[in-house]
Amino acid sequence: MNDIFYEMIFKRKSFHIFRNVGDASISDDELNDILNAYSEFDPLIREIRTAIRIVPEDQTTCKRGGEYCILLYSEKKDGYLQNIGYLGEQLDLYLVSRNIGTLWFGIGKTKEESFDGMEFVIMFSIHKICDASKYRKDMFKSRRKNIEEIWEGGQIPGVTDIVRFAPSACNSQPWFVKNDGGLLVYRYKKPGKRGIMPADKVSFYNRIDIGIFICFMDICLEHNGIGSEKTLYPDAGDDKELVLNAKYSFDH
Repeated sequence: MNDIFYEMIFKRKSFHIFRNVGDASISDDELNDILNAYSEFDPLIREIRTAIRIVPEDQTTCKRGGEYCILLYSEKKDGYLQNIGYLGEQLDLYLVSRNIGTLWFGIGKTKEESFDGMEFVIMFSIHKICDASKYRKDMFKSRRKNIEEIWEGGQIPGVTDIVRFAPSACNSQPWFVKNDGGLLVYRYKKPGKRGIMPADKVSFYNRIDIGIFICFMDICLEHNGIGSEKTLYPDAGDDKELVLNAKYSFDH
């Protein structure tokens, strides 16, 4: 993980619509840099093949004022949604470091439903941001669950207080961590509640969200010099309150 990603956690915001962000455009060189950067990111699951394509936003159903949409494709294998979330969040933070605003756009559609034997999963809308004031000024004012709602057991300074700011679909924050000497990361679904997402899409997007959360966890642990070994667990999207996705065992 690149330490610049940690710094970008505090800067990033979701641009739900690109308005008054300036007249600067993403250059061809920047588009090539995005493709090259993505190829260097660490996947969560190395055995799953993924790819991105960058197309003008008007070639998709996304209408948020972006210049382009980045389409994320993947093989459909166990853990592919968490893997896309993990890779996509590195892409998100990389783009912020280049002053390119982002929006995870879950409901976006493209005519290119498949690419090189892979299926379309999700997209970003992006736009060049020429005014740094458009980014987040104080991350801690963002609307997130309290630590007590997402974390049980001993807290880890610089980790517990930061990972809760991971982005998620409809700000659902579908995660819960238990610290029992190691960290158990669960996909969490509050019984009887799904927010505004269609019922049949909740587990789909929330598994992407868990990949994003694990990315934040890895960045924060590494930034704080905390060595760990991560074990992943299959999550078929069952409609349960808690589904284990990852376990962190700490080096001693």
